[in-house]
Amino acid sequence: MKARNFRDYKVWQDAVTLSTDLYKITDNMPWFEKKGLCGQLQRAVVSIASNIAEGASRPSDIDFAHFLDFSLGSAFEVETQLLIAKNIGYINADTYNRIIQRLNEIERQLHGLINILRKQPNS
Repeated sequence: MKARNFRDYKVWQDAVTLSTDLYKITDNMPWFEKKGLCGQLQRAVVSIASNIAEGASRPSDIDFAHFLDFSLGSAFEVETQLLIAKNIGYINADTYNRIIQRLNEIERQLHGLINILRKQPNS
């Protein structure tokens, strides 16, 4: 089994920082959205880093890549929810664009890591 420390992955670090920042943003959304869009967005953004951490504990590269697929799916979910939040006026265009840039960088990192792991022999 490969020893992986999820804390060493830049993508995990970036995902944790993004989660923290999005919690601050959702704190300013209307109270009636706390169990709606806010809750959904919070769960999805936390899932990005959480799946990286959980996947890092798996014995094979293929298993790790599988959990990174979940992280990528959560990142796409966050992207969709942020667009909805912008469209209904819960976040402004500048905030949206800034967060989307960071999210797209996380998505690129995930794609890259997934590709590396899936190309390893004896995964």
